[in-house]
Amino acid sequence: MVAIAFVAIFHAIIGYAFITGLAYNVVKKVAEDLKTFDVQEEPPPPPEQPPPPPPEQKFEPPPMVAPPPIVQAPVMVTPPMMQTVEKAPVIHVEAPPAPKPSMASPPQPKGRPQSWLTTDDYPSSAMREGVQGVTGYRLEIGVDGKATNCSVTSSSGSSILDETTCRLLLRRARFTPAKDAGGNAMPSSYSGRTRWQIPE
Repeated sequence: MVAIAFVAIFHAIIGYAFITGLAYNVVKKVAEDLKTFDVQEEPPPPPEQPPPPPPEQKFEPPPMVAPPPIVQAPVMVTPPMMQTVEKAPVIHVEAPPAPKPSMASPPQPKGRPQSWLTTDDYPSSAMREGVQGVTGYRLEIGVDGKATNCSVTSSSGSSILDETTCRLLLRRARFTPAKDAGGNAMPSSYSGRTRWQIPE
């Protein structure tokens, strides 16, 4: 029995050694056949840089604009309707002009009218130019018999002769004034003509 047990133990030891040795060789051979290599881990990517900040935009405030002035519309006040009363037209009655007193006797020249103007009164400029003509005139006579106004009724064609005629007649003409029916002196007029002729 001891021998049988010893043989069984011996066989178990041999079997164990065989199994363990065979397994070791197989494992070793398999390990040699396998091509091993070291796997290097890739370095991690660099950290992403944050994007640059956007450029600062300066916002200028809008210009201050004064609000438009408040215009208050004037209140139109309608005046009350006024009733107009038409006035009666004023009628002006003009009195007729007083009748002029009738002339009983016309004015009478003192002296000869031809003597009022002579060839000595001939304007030298008109004489040099050989100007001649007849000037018609009208004299206004006052109550004292003096000529107060002179107007040319027909021109001689020369303003120098016409002006000389009236200027000298106002200085030289004298009259007995006209008289009305009562014998009173009254204003009147006198008309005449003067011939201007260069003496030979």
